[in-house]
Amino acid sequence: MLEIGWFSAKLFFKGKLLRDPVYFVKQTTIGIAVGFLLLVLLAQAPIPFYLPIILSSLVTGMIMPFLLKDFKMK
Repeated sequence: MLEIGWFSAKLFFKGKLLRDPVYFVKQTTIGIAVGFLLLVLLAQAPIPFYLPIILSSLVTGMIMPFLLKDFKMK
């Protein structure tokens, strides 16, 4: 399993893993922005800080598969 991870990492850093790296970066940035915005908005509420972290992480994790559903690898 470590060998597969190492091989994927080498391909990624050589630029041979992703077909369209711009699409990947754009979709990932959208997901991060949504999660960060949600975290900032929920952190303003008078609730313990661990709840906004949990909720924003959960929402970000749920939308990433939808954002990257058309993601292609070489």
